[in-house]
Amino acid sequence: MRSGASKDWTLSCFGAHLAPMITGIDHIVLVCPDLEGGIAAYETLLGRPVDWRSVNDADGTSTALFRVENTALELMAPHGHGPVGARLADIIAENGPGLASLAFSTADLDETHRVLGRRGLAPSDITAGEGTDPRTGRALHWRRFRCGDNATGGLRTFVITERSKAITPTGAGAAAVNALDHFVIGTPNIERAVATYGGRLGLRLALDRKEERWNTHFLFFRTGDLTFEIVKRLDQDTDLSDPDRYYGITWQTPDIDAARARLHGAGLDVSEVRTGRKPGSQVFTVRDGTLGVPTLFIAHGAR
Repeated sequence: MRSGASKDWTLSCFGAHLAPMITGIDHIVLVCPDLEGGIAAYETLLGRPVDWRSVNDADGTSTALFRVENTALELMAPHGHGPVGARLADIIAENGPGLASLAFSTADLDETHRVLGRRGLAPSDITAGEGTDPRTGRALHWRRFRCGDNATGGLRTFVITERSKAITPTGAGAAAVNALDHFVIGTPNIERAVATYGGRLGLRLALDRKEERWNTHFLFFRTGDLTFEIVKRLDQDTDLSDPDRYYGITWQTPDIDAARARLHGAGLDVSEVRTGRKPGSQVFTVRDGTLGVPTLFIAHGAR
């Protein structure tokens, strides 16, 4: 079967005629060795204060949420002596800080769990969670499940009730980040990515393009007012069964020049502003202060 026909069959059988259950990306998880250091770094990077934080003594973790218009970034660090924190410390010791997982949001967790089980995503049992911000006493409650890693290209993938929507983003100025524009996952296997994200998870495949000038095959999925980008290098010689991996994040800002000046003034190593690949966009690269996450800033519309 030719490649295009394979994709059409996958989307038709799994996703094209089914109502979407995934409503967006609730949050992306970034693991770091020290929560206070992580908060300081991302308050500087994003230009906005942390919105919510909590400690889970039983698990041995501490977390912090930065809420933007269309999603949230969750920082997670070991705390105390719980089992999850111990595993997290081992992961960080081996790989360093960086992006670790993502959580899709849904309005009907039980139905989504049932359907994704039928689609072969091997969901775990649904579990409940809660946390309280010791600064304010504000509690958040959620339910979630984890898809099988082997069914999602090796990436830790969760589906959660719409937790981050319970947090109103803190106001920030034009030089701050206001939204997540897109984040990027690298894959050795385009067909697997289409089947996973377009078919089984039911995300809308907005663009499928090979660009020889950039030596890259791009997939763009849209969900919850942000773009989910998957890329494969055309000259990449890897086993198709190799796992996917996170590439990086592009944050959106209303004023690209003010954002660059703010970060440069804070002592971060930033590139000059340049024309982006998307018509009318301007971007710059942040080279440090990101806890190991390759990071771009973008603004849309001519300066």
